[in-house]
Amino acid sequence: MRRALKILGFTVGSIVLLLGLVLAYFSIKGIPSFEVNMTPETANLKVPRDSASVARGAKIASLLCGECHRDAEGNMTGKIMSEVPKPFGVIASRNITQHPEIGIGRWTDGELYYFLRTGIRQDGSWAPPFMPKLSRMADTDVYAIIAWLRSDDPRLAPNTREYPPNKYNLLSTVLANTLFSPPAFPDQPLVIPDSSNQVALGQYIANDMLECFACHSGDMMKVDSDNPAKSFGYYGGGIEMQNHEGEIVRSANITMDKQTGIGNWTEQQFVEAVKYGKNPRGGALQYPMSPHTALSDAEVRAIFAFLKTVPVQQHAVERYQPKITSR
Repeated sequence: MRRALKILGFTVGSIVLLLGLVLAYFSIKGIPSFEVNMTPETANLKVPRDSASVARGAKIASLLCGECHRDAEGNMTGKIMSEVPKPFGVIASRNITQHPEIGIGRWTDGELYYFLRTGIRQDGSWAPPFMPKLSRMADTDVYAIIAWLRSDDPRLAPNTREYPPNKYNLLSTVLANTLFSPPAFPDQPLVIPDSSNQVALGQYIANDMLECFACHSGDMMKVDSDNPAKSFGYYGGGIEMQNHEGEIVRSANITMDKQTGIGNWTEQQFVEAVKYGKNPRGGALQYPMSPHTALSDAEVRAIFAFLKTVPVQQHAVERYQPKITSR
């Protein structure tokens, strides 16, 4: 009996020691770097910078980039990401103004394109999982973002504001070295679906442009960015995020379940919720869900048509209740 207990104790101790060594390795290694592997075509890319492309890029950026990279003055210098849960560390988004050293002023179009697709920077460093990788977005839309970044928008004017290096906690480094990795670079042209196909267009906007599933699925660790429909609890909600006060806010179930989802919502209620943050149940939708005013009514209706095709998830999510402050 004593021998068996000794063996068991030795085994458990060895496992704990090994686990400790692995965690220490990841802590020292930090966020991994990757080889920059651009094709000549990507390296020599020059995107169109016509007014229509810039306007399209500004629209997409207002939906994707502004919430994270816009500072208190409205400039794209980055900010502390208060919505990132504390176990991941203290994370600040980067300065994406046209400053040549602190911002992206010296990046080529190809380097920007490669980064937006994969998250891999010029020097091989990798943006952490919180930075969306636009691996499924249409080529013309990625080009449009770059056109906007090169534009004379005053929010992008060279700015020297810079935050200290990010302080990633152990959880971030472990995930970045295990579960998460750069997505595959597209091996064929990606195009925007024809507007006459409402469901396909809605799927493109929700999945490939806005990545709504990344928040509205069931588990942040089980989101499948390569195959969104394979994400655990796809659009069934429940992922825990934080508001500006550090309180937990869970994403909503936006499948068409009538009891726990949005199956009883009208199309117009959905439009007002997405565009203006109006909750059909009363009050406003809670941050980090923000109004998407840049979307047209037709685009939001397309998202609604797509969600009608998503398998229903009967999943009751505990909703955030705003604190009532006494006067």
